[in-house]
Amino acid sequence: MTDPRYTPLALSLPATVPFVGPETQERARGARFATRLGANENVFGPSPKAIAAMQAATADIWMYGDPENHDLRQALAAKHDISPDNIMVGEGIDGMLGYLVRLLISPGDNVVTSLGAYPTFNYHVSGFGGTLHTVPYVDDHEDPASLFAKAAEVGAKIVYLANPDNPMGSWHRGTDIVAAMEHLPEGCLLLLDEAYVECAPKGTAAPVEADDPRVIRMRTFSKAYGMAGARVGYALAAPGLISAFNKVRNHFGMNRAAQAGALAALQDEQWLSHVLGEIVTARARIAEIAVANGLTALPTATNFVALDCGQDGAYAKRILDTLITQGIFVRMPFAAPQNRCIRISCGPQRDLDAFAAALPEALKTANAVE
Repeated sequence: MTDPRYTPLALSLPATVPFVGPETQERARGARFATRLGANENVFGPSPKAIAAMQAATADIWMYGDPENHDLRQALAAKHDISPDNIMVGEGIDGMLGYLVRLLISPGDNVVTSLGAYPTFNYHVSGFGGTLHTVPYVDDHEDPASLFAKAAEVGAKIVYLANPDNPMGSWHRGTDIVAAMEHLPEGCLLLLDEAYVECAPKGTAAPVEADDPRVIRMRTFSKAYGMAGARVGYALAAPGLISAFNKVRNHFGMNRAAQAGALAALQDEQWLSHVLGEIVTARARIAEIAVANGLTALPTATNFVALDCGQDGAYAKRILDTLITQGIFVRMPFAAPQNRCIRISCGPQRDLDAFAAALPEALKTANAVE
């Protein structure tokens, strides 16, 4: 008996995932989390109309989903006032990132991102043999000027920028990003991750034409629409790039019930407004908890708040670990200096009250280490 003959690239990669899920941590600790505030899920939930649509779709779950995602693409086109030819639907932004990297990156091709930015993108780049180059954050913001300068230096094929940013919650005005794109190197594609843009102030979305070949924007139903478990994302780009996804995507990757739920969620503007109001309230409450405990809540345009713990990553990790032992699931940035923070997702009052009750003990434990 012999092992499968893995490719040299596969043999060189670690068998890891970008995130350790809360379920994995629950199994390791032998107990469920009392409060789940770490994965930036929308704890306020999806539209009741989306839930009803998904429930109704279960009777037809014996059928594959529409491989063209026709109805959802049509609705998204109407929402964004563009052609369906500018839209590709896929299995969350994570799935779309994988398809894009597969389309553009061969072993040795250069890619640029920010040190500490969304790690799933890095995972896909490594998985296809790309060479990742990083630039530091500037004042806790991903910095377009630094990113584009590095892209020019290394001849990058893709440069990744999230606006608003995860894990810091910071953001740029969309017009500033468009202005910075004048320095985007020829032949380099800007991958603009706008997962949290519905939560952000007006003017955050980059005002780029859908046919602009320099950029692809990615959106999701996982955050403001509350459908993280359904895995629905989409890309906005020039028709040629959108069409190219058909060369590599899983044409039956979209769940039929998820398609129905996303379509209903998109049409329920009232529920979206309700959720955005809850997020604003929760962000204010998290900031109050931070101040009461001597921490600093960083400005945010997302459904989470980064809390500056005032020391280094080791100190923040001690706080996080103690919160975990108390049943409060939270996360933290993985790269310095952003890892001086812990990251708290927005949630209802009961969850934030539990966090507020647990935080003083976590700080006491962290401070007891000499």
